[in-house]
Amino acid sequence: MTKNVVIHEVGPREGAQIEDPPIPTAAKVALSDALSETGLESIELVAFVSPKWVPAMADAEDVLARITRKPGVRYTGIYLNVQGLERALKTDCAIEGHLSISASETFGKRNTNRTREEALAAQPEFIAAYKAAGIPVDTVLVSAAFGCNFEGYIPLERVTDTIARLIAIADEHGERIAHVKLLDTMGWANPEQIRRTIDAVRTRWPHLEIALHLHDTRGLGLANANAALHEDVRRFDSAVAGLGGCPFAAVKGAPGNITTEDFAFMCEEMGISTGLDLDKLVACAALAEEIFGRALPGHLSKGGLFRAKRPVSWVQSIA
Repeated sequence: MTKNVVIHEVGPREGAQIEDPPIPTAAKVALSDALSETGLESIELVAFVSPKWVPAMADAEDVLARITRKPGVRYTGIYLNVQGLERALKTDCAIEGHLSISASETFGKRNTNRTREEALAAQPEFIAAYKAAGIPVDTVLVSAAFGCNFEGYIPLERVTDTIARLIAIADEHGERIAHVKLLDTMGWANPEQIRRTIDAVRTRWPHLEIALHLHDTRGLGLANANAALHEDVRRFDSAVAGLGGCPFAAVKGAPGNITTEDFAFMCEEMGISTGLDLDKLVACAALAEEIFGRALPGHLSKGGLFRAKRPVSWVQSIA
Protein backbone atom coordinates (compact mmCIF):
# COMPACT_ATOMS: atom_id res chain seq x y z
CA MET A 1 0.00 0.00 0.00
CA THR A 2 1.18 3.52 -0.74
CA LYS A 3 2.91 5.48 2.06
CA ASN A 4 1.76 8.94 1.02
CA VAL A 5 -0.80 10.61 -1.20
CA VAL A 6 -1.03 13.82 -3.20
CA ILE A 7 -4.48 15.40 -3.16
CA HIS A 8 -5.72 17.74 -5.87
CA GLU A 9 -8.55 19.85 -4.43
CA VAL A 10 -11.41 20.34 -6.91
CA GLY A 11 -14.20 21.59 -4.62
CA PRO A 12 -14.19 25.27 -5.57
CA ARG A 13 -14.73 24.45 -9.24
CA GLU A 14 -16.84 21.30 -8.89
CA GLY A 15 -19.08 22.85 -6.27
CA ALA A 16 -19.55 26.32 -7.70
CA GLN A 17 -20.24 25.17 -11.27
CA ILE A 18 -23.68 23.77 -10.40
CA GLU A 19 -24.95 26.58 -8.18
CA ASP A 20 -27.96 28.68 -9.17
CA PRO A 21 -27.80 31.54 -8.38
CA PRO A 22 -24.00 31.58 -8.78
CA ILE A 23 -21.72 31.85 -5.77
CA PRO A 24 -20.37 35.42 -5.48
CA THR A 25 -16.83 35.91 -6.70
CA ALA A 26 -15.67 37.21 -3.32
CA ALA A 27 -16.90 34.02 -1.63
CA LYS A 28 -15.05 31.85 -4.15
CA VAL A 29 -11.89 33.83 -3.46
CA ALA A 30 -12.35 33.47 0.31
CA LEU A 31 -12.68 29.68 0.02
CA SER A 32 -9.63 29.47 -2.21
CA ASP A 33 -7.56 31.55 0.19
CA ALA A 34 -8.60 29.37 3.14
CA LEU A 35 -7.77 26.17 1.26
CA SER A 36 -4.37 27.61 0.37
CA GLU A 37 -3.43 27.45 4.05
CA THR A 38 -4.14 23.73 4.51
CA GLY A 39 -1.05 22.26 2.85
CA LEU A 40 -2.72 21.44 -0.45
CA GLU A 41 -0.35 21.53 -3.42
CA SER A 42 -2.98 22.23 -6.08
CA ILE A 43 -6.48 23.70 -6.07
CA GLU A 44 -8.88 23.64 -9.02
CA LEU A 45 -10.80 26.90 -8.96
CA VAL A 46 -12.57 27.55 -12.25
CA ALA A 47 -13.79 26.25 -15.58
CA PHE A 48 -13.13 28.13 -18.80
CA VAL A 49 -16.44 27.26 -20.40
CA SER A 50 -19.25 29.16 -22.08
CA PRO A 51 -21.27 31.26 -19.59
CA LYS A 52 -24.30 30.36 -21.71
CA TRP A 53 -24.05 26.73 -20.59
CA VAL A 54 -22.38 27.17 -17.18
CA PRO A 55 -23.21 30.70 -15.99
CA ALA A 56 -21.69 30.01 -12.56
CA MET A 57 -18.24 30.01 -14.18
CA ALA A 58 -18.58 33.36 -15.94
CA ASP A 59 -16.13 34.97 -13.47
CA ALA A 60 -13.24 32.54 -14.04
CA GLU A 61 -10.68 35.20 -14.95
CA ASP A 62 -11.81 37.45 -12.10
CA VAL A 63 -11.46 34.68 -9.51
CA LEU A 64 -7.91 33.89 -10.61
CA ALA A 65 -6.99 37.57 -10.57
CA ARG A 66 -8.29 38.15 -7.03
CA ILE A 67 -7.03 35.15 -5.07
CA THR A 68 -4.08 35.43 -2.70
CA ARG A 69 -1.50 33.08 -4.13
CA LYS A 70 0.53 31.03 -1.68
CA PRO A 71 4.01 29.92 -2.80
CA GLY A 72 4.10 26.25 -3.65
CA VAL A 73 0.39 26.01 -4.47
CA ARG A 74 -0.78 25.51 -8.05
CA TYR A 75 -4.10 27.11 -8.99
CA THR A 76 -5.74 25.29 -11.87
CA GLY A 77 -8.86 25.28 -14.02
CA ILE A 78 -10.50 23.07 -16.63
CA TYR A 79 -11.48 23.66 -20.25
CA LEU A 80 -13.34 21.51 -22.74
CA ASN A 81 -12.18 22.98 -26.04
CA VAL A 82 -9.26 24.91 -27.52
CA GLN A 83 -11.08 28.21 -27.03
CA GLY A 84 -11.25 27.49 -23.31
CA LEU A 85 -7.56 26.56 -23.26
CA GLU A 86 -6.69 29.82 -25.00
CA ARG A 87 -8.65 31.73 -22.34
CA ALA A 88 -6.78 29.87 -19.61
CA LEU A 89 -3.42 30.65 -21.22
CA LYS A 90 -4.16 34.38 -20.88
CA THR A 91 -4.43 34.06 -17.08
CA ASP A 92 -2.12 32.93 -14.28
CA CYS A 93 -3.81 29.53 -14.27
CA ALA A 94 -1.37 26.62 -13.86
CA ILE A 95 -1.73 24.46 -16.95
CA GLU A 96 -0.63 20.89 -17.57
CA GLY A 97 -0.77 19.50 -21.06
CA HIS A 98 -3.40 16.79 -21.26
CA LEU A 99 -5.68 15.07 -23.72
CA SER A 100 -9.20 14.27 -22.57
CA ILE A 101 -12.15 12.25 -23.77
CA SER A 102 -15.20 10.48 -22.37
CA ALA A 103 -15.51 6.71 -22.42
CA SER A 104 -19.27 7.28 -22.79
CA GLU A 105 -20.50 8.46 -26.17
CA THR A 106 -23.68 9.94 -24.68
CA PHE A 107 -22.04 11.76 -21.80
CA GLY A 108 -19.28 13.11 -24.05
CA LYS A 109 -21.87 14.51 -26.43
CA ARG A 110 -23.80 16.17 -23.59
CA ASN A 111 -20.66 17.52 -21.94
CA THR A 112 -18.67 18.74 -24.96
CA ASN A 113 -21.18 18.57 -27.84
CA ARG A 114 -18.90 16.14 -29.68
CA THR A 115 -19.05 12.46 -30.48
CA ARG A 116 -16.11 10.30 -29.39
CA GLU A 117 -14.70 10.30 -32.91
CA GLU A 118 -15.09 14.06 -33.18
CA ALA A 119 -13.37 14.47 -29.81
CA LEU A 120 -10.49 12.24 -30.90
CA ALA A 121 -10.14 14.19 -34.13
CA ALA A 122 -9.89 17.43 -32.12
CA GLN A 123 -6.96 16.30 -29.97
CA PRO A 124 -4.25 17.50 -32.39
CA GLU A 125 -5.68 21.02 -32.02
CA PHE A 126 -5.02 20.82 -28.29
CA ILE A 127 -1.50 19.54 -28.87
CA ALA A 128 -0.77 22.41 -31.26
CA ALA A 129 -2.03 24.95 -28.71
CA TYR A 130 0.06 23.39 -25.94
CA LYS A 131 3.15 23.33 -28.14
CA ALA A 132 2.67 26.98 -29.08
CA ALA A 133 2.64 27.78 -25.34
CA GLY A 134 5.68 25.58 -24.63
CA ILE A 135 3.67 23.10 -22.53
CA PRO A 136 4.49 19.39 -22.92
CA VAL A 137 1.59 16.97 -23.21
CA ASP A 138 2.13 14.15 -20.72
CA THR A 139 -1.32 13.18 -19.38
CA VAL A 140 -4.50 11.58 -20.67
CA LEU A 141 -7.88 11.89 -18.92
CA VAL A 142 -10.77 9.50 -19.41
CA SER A 143 -14.11 10.62 -18.01
CA ALA A 144 -17.03 8.29 -17.30
CA ALA A 145 -14.40 5.57 -17.06
CA PHE A 146 -16.42 3.26 -14.80
CA GLY A 147 -20.03 3.83 -15.78
CA CYS A 148 -22.56 6.27 -17.15
CA ASN A 149 -26.06 7.32 -16.09
CA PHE A 150 -27.07 7.27 -19.75
CA GLU A 151 -25.30 4.15 -21.03
CA GLY A 152 -24.81 2.11 -17.88
CA TYR A 153 -21.69 0.02 -17.27
CA ILE A 154 -18.68 1.02 -19.38
CA PRO A 155 -16.71 -2.04 -20.55
CA LEU A 156 -13.10 -2.07 -19.40
CA GLU A 157 -12.01 -2.75 -22.96
CA ARG A 158 -13.49 0.58 -24.03
CA VAL A 159 -11.51 2.37 -21.33
CA THR A 160 -8.20 0.81 -22.34
CA ASP A 161 -8.97 1.39 -26.02
CA THR A 162 -9.62 5.07 -25.25
CA ILE A 163 -6.30 5.36 -23.43
CA ALA A 164 -4.52 3.61 -26.30
CA ARG A 165 -5.98 5.93 -28.91
CA LEU A 166 -5.04 9.04 -26.94
CA ILE A 167 -1.50 7.77 -26.42
CA ALA A 168 -1.23 7.03 -30.15
CA ILE A 169 -2.30 10.57 -31.03
CA ALA A 170 0.25 11.99 -28.61
CA ASP A 171 2.98 9.75 -30.05
CA GLU A 172 2.14 10.88 -33.58
CA HIS A 173 2.82 14.45 -32.53
CA GLY A 174 6.02 13.78 -30.61
CA GLU A 175 4.54 13.82 -27.11
CA ARG A 176 5.11 11.14 -24.46
CA ILE A 177 2.30 10.27 -22.05
CA ALA A 178 3.43 9.51 -18.48
CA HIS A 179 0.18 9.89 -16.53
CA VAL A 180 -3.42 8.74 -16.86
CA LYS A 181 -6.33 10.04 -14.80
CA LEU A 182 -9.49 7.96 -14.65
CA LEU A 183 -12.67 9.83 -13.74
CA ASP A 184 -15.65 8.17 -12.12
CA THR A 185 -17.69 11.14 -13.24
CA MET A 186 -21.09 9.79 -12.22
CA GLY A 187 -20.14 7.59 -9.29
CA TRP A 188 -20.53 4.12 -10.83
CA ALA A 189 -17.34 2.44 -9.64
CA ASN A 190 -17.05 -0.26 -6.99
CA PRO A 191 -13.87 -1.42 -5.22
CA GLU A 192 -13.45 -4.59 -7.29
CA GLN A 193 -13.89 -2.61 -10.52
CA ILE A 194 -11.30 -0.13 -9.29
CA ARG A 195 -8.80 -2.93 -8.68
CA ARG A 196 -9.45 -4.61 -12.04
CA THR A 197 -9.18 -1.35 -13.95
CA ILE A 198 -5.91 -0.37 -12.28
CA ASP A 199 -4.50 -3.83 -12.97
CA ALA A 200 -5.53 -3.71 -16.64
CA VAL A 201 -3.96 -0.29 -17.17
CA ARG A 202 -0.75 -1.21 -15.37
CA THR A 203 -0.42 -4.51 -17.20
CA ARG A 204 -0.61 -2.78 -20.57
CA TRP A 205 1.24 0.43 -19.66
CA PRO A 206 3.46 -0.22 -16.62
CA HIS A 207 5.17 3.18 -17.04
CA LEU A 208 1.95 5.19 -16.55
CA GLU A 209 1.22 6.78 -13.17
CA ILE A 210 -2.48 6.44 -12.40
CA ALA A 211 -4.58 9.15 -10.73
CA LEU A 212 -8.24 8.89 -9.78
CA HIS A 213 -11.13 11.37 -9.73
CA LEU A 214 -13.82 9.68 -7.65
CA HIS A 215 -17.40 10.69 -6.96
CA ASP A 216 -19.43 9.54 -3.97
CA THR A 217 -22.76 9.56 -5.81
CA ARG A 218 -23.84 6.17 -4.49
CA GLY A 219 -21.81 6.11 -1.28
CA LEU A 220 -18.82 4.08 -2.48
CA GLY A 221 -16.35 6.93 -2.87
CA LEU A 222 -14.08 6.21 0.11
CA ALA A 223 -14.36 2.45 -0.39
CA ASN A 224 -13.12 2.94 -3.94
CA ALA A 225 -10.32 5.23 -2.75
CA ASN A 226 -9.28 2.64 -0.18
CA ALA A 227 -9.14 -0.06 -2.85
CA ALA A 228 -6.92 2.21 -4.94
CA LEU A 229 -4.64 2.94 -1.99
CA HIS A 230 -4.05 -0.78 -1.62
CA GLU A 231 -3.07 -0.82 -5.31
CA ASP A 232 -0.43 1.87 -4.63
CA VAL A 233 -2.30 4.72 -6.32
CA ARG A 234 -1.15 7.94 -4.68
CA ARG A 235 -2.80 10.76 -6.65
CA PHE A 236 -6.42 11.60 -6.01
CA ASP A 237 -8.88 14.41 -6.67
CA SER A 238 -11.21 15.34 -3.82
CA ALA A 239 -13.51 18.19 -2.80
CA VAL A 240 -13.71 20.01 0.50
CA ALA A 241 -16.95 19.21 2.37
CA GLY A 242 -17.96 16.87 -0.47
CA LEU A 243 -18.76 19.68 -2.88
CA GLY A 244 -19.41 18.91 -6.49
CA GLY A 245 -21.52 17.22 -9.10
CA CYS A 246 -21.52 17.37 -12.87
CA PRO A 247 -24.25 19.60 -14.35
CA PHE A 248 -24.65 17.19 -17.28
CA ALA A 249 -24.75 13.92 -15.34
CA ALA A 250 -28.51 13.73 -14.66
CA VAL A 251 -28.17 13.20 -10.90
CA LYS A 252 -29.64 16.08 -8.96
CA GLY A 253 -28.82 16.43 -5.29
CA ALA A 254 -26.35 13.52 -5.09
CA PRO A 255 -23.07 13.92 -3.20
CA GLY A 256 -20.13 15.22 -5.19
CA ASN A 257 -16.52 14.13 -5.10
CA ILE A 258 -14.99 12.21 -2.24
CA THR A 259 -14.62 14.64 0.66
CA THR A 260 -11.12 16.04 1.10
CA GLU A 261 -11.11 16.13 4.89
CA ASP A 262 -12.74 12.68 5.19
CA PHE A 263 -10.28 11.13 2.75
CA ALA A 264 -7.30 12.83 4.40
CA PHE A 265 -8.49 11.67 7.83
CA MET A 266 -8.86 8.09 6.58
CA CYS A 267 -5.36 8.17 5.11
CA GLU A 268 -3.77 9.58 8.25
CA GLU A 269 -5.56 7.01 10.41
CA MET A 270 -4.09 4.30 8.17
CA GLY A 271 -0.58 5.65 8.48
CA ILE A 272 -0.58 7.27 5.02
CA SER A 273 0.85 10.78 4.95
CA THR A 274 -1.15 13.55 3.26
CA GLY A 275 0.81 16.62 4.33
CA LEU A 276 -2.49 18.35 5.13
CA ASP A 277 -3.68 20.21 8.22
CA LEU A 278 -6.91 18.45 9.21
CA ASP A 279 -8.03 21.20 11.58
CA LYS A 280 -7.75 23.77 8.81
CA LEU A 281 -9.56 21.48 6.38
CA VAL A 282 -12.45 21.09 8.82
CA ALA A 283 -12.57 24.89 9.13
CA CYS A 284 -12.68 25.12 5.32
CA ALA A 285 -15.58 22.67 5.27
CA ALA A 286 -17.47 24.88 7.72
CA LEU A 287 -16.72 27.90 5.52
CA ALA A 288 -17.98 26.01 2.47
CA GLU A 289 -21.27 25.23 4.22
CA GLU A 290 -21.62 28.90 5.12
CA ILE A 291 -20.90 29.99 1.55
CA PHE A 292 -23.17 27.42 -0.09
CA GLY A 293 -25.90 27.93 2.48
CA ARG A 294 -26.64 24.31 3.32
CA ALA A 295 -25.30 21.18 4.99
CA LEU A 296 -22.77 19.42 2.75
CA PRO A 297 -21.99 15.68 2.58
CA GLY A 298 -18.70 15.66 4.52
CA HIS A 299 -18.58 13.60 7.74
CA LEU A 300 -15.48 14.72 9.62
CA SER A 301 -16.73 18.26 10.21
CA LYS A 302 -19.84 16.81 11.85
CA GLY A 303 -18.41 13.78 13.64
CA GLY A 304 -15.47 15.66 15.08
CA LEU A 305 -11.72 15.40 14.67
CA PHE A 306 -10.58 13.23 17.54
CA ARG A 307 -6.91 12.64 18.15
CA ALA A 308 -6.56 8.91 17.92
CA LYS A 309 -3.65 7.35 19.77
CA ARG A 310 -3.11 4.31 17.61
CA PRO A 311 -0.33 1.94 18.64
CA VAL A 312 2.59 2.47 16.29
CA SER A 313 2.83 -1.26 15.62
CA TRP A 314 -0.85 -1.36 14.68
CA VAL A 315 -0.54 1.54 12.23
CA GLN A 316 2.54 -0.01 10.68
CA SER A 317 0.77 -3.33 10.27
CA ILE A 318 -1.93 -1.83 8.04
CA ALA A 319 0.38 0.54 6.18
